[in-house]
Amino acid sequence: MPRLFETLTTPTRAERRAASVSLRLLISMRWVAVVGQAASLLVVRYALGFPLPVALAGTVVAASALINLGNIVLRRTERRLAEPEATLYLAYDVLQLGLLLFLTGGLENPFAILMVAPVTVAATILSRRSVIFLSLLAICAITVLAVAHWPLPWRGTSPVLPPLYIFGIWAALVLSTMFIAAYAWSVASEARRLRDAYAATQLALAREQRISAVGALAAAAAHELGSPLGTIAVVAKELVRELPPDSPYAEDAALLLSQSDRCRTILAELAHRPEAEGASPFTLLPISALVEAAGAPYYRPGDVRVIYATTTNTGEEPLVARSPEIMHGLGNVIQNAIQFARREVSVTSAWDRGMVTIEIVDDGPGFPAALLPRLGQPYLSGRGGEAQQHMGLGIFIAQTLLERTGAEVGFANLPEGGAHVTITWRRAQLEARDERHPRRELAT
Repeated sequence: MPRLFETLTTPTRAERRAASVSLRLLISMRWVAVVGQAASLLVVRYALGFPLPVALAGTVVAASALINLGNIVLRRTERRLAEPEATLYLAYDVLQLGLLLFLTGGLENPFAILMVAPVTVAATILSRRSVIFLSLLAICAITVLAVAHWPLPWRGTSPVLPPLYIFGIWAALVLSTMFIAAYAWSVASEARRLRDAYAATQLALAREQRISAVGALAAAAAHELGSPLGTIAVVAKELVRELPPDSPYAEDAALLLSQSDRCRTILAELAHRPEAEGASPFTLLPISALVEAAGAPYYRPGDVRVIYATTTNTGEEPLVARSPEIMHGLGNVIQNAIQFARREVSVTSAWDRGMVTIEIVDDGPGFPAALLPRLGQPYLSGRGGEAQQHMGLGIFIAQTLLERTGAEVGFANLPEGGAHVTITWRRAQLEARDERHPRRELAT
């Protein structure tokens, strides 16, 4: 039994994303159960006058209250329980409720429906294995209650329900336990996946912002250090020219001049790196240049060629702020195309007076037809191999970030094979984002 419990409650790698459980929450829910159970016992025994084993049933309820008080006194209620602890906590609730029903009529007791409650709670906060374990435990308890229990409290002789009716109650509770557990777990699991995916999106955006900030700092440092280095170089040149060749300081002066020239070269290269050029929030790029800058970090010379092109357009090329959302979103889509392409990736920019469109096409296997309608949801499997889940999350992050800028992202497969991603902005909306940044410089 311990080995079975360990097997059923040990989450898989995918299920480790499930959140730990607040002890305070479980204590609060158990207090609600204790108050409800105590109130029901008192009303049935003293208000309605039904004979009831109050002492035994009250002891069962009191045990839950004492465990709650012990948790409050001996443990920090703000701590979060690990998966096995939370499973044991709810397993006790199943057994406690089963024992209470055993003393008060078993499945003939109308409150037998509450056997579903602990399993439902588990399905919303625990992993699939823990939910399966608790569901099996609840089904076992329901089965025992169907065949063995104390008589239902009643005035006079207790009514004898037909075995077929008891079987119907048993079947209803078992099916309800399985259905509600499965449905609640599916809904909660989807919510957890979305939560984790949005957290990953925020981390990706924060990383892009940090890269942008570092680039801006590097560009500012290069600019600010340029003047003092220029002064040092001028002084070093004067020293080299004025000092006689046989001076003991001539070699030091020449070294100072060469090192100052080297520093100026390094700072010039740093200032003209792509990440430094586009790091400033005031920098505007033509859309075609921005697309190339977004895909540049993912290109590796080899078998796959990346072709950037523009189609015949009307109107001036739009100037777009190099925002972290656009850079990371476009970069993710281009990276995905490069990863699955066989020989070539084509990235085409187009614009007119109303719209701006980016089309990314690869000659790989394309998106799986069964998953195509669901692309954009996190943690999808597709396009094969170890990168399946990462592909699903990467596309979700890219689509979420691009949609934050007002883009519409579409996914399709080409008739001859290969994936086709279309990213479209309303030009007025895309350029309206740029109006929030003063146009202090133009990077081309």
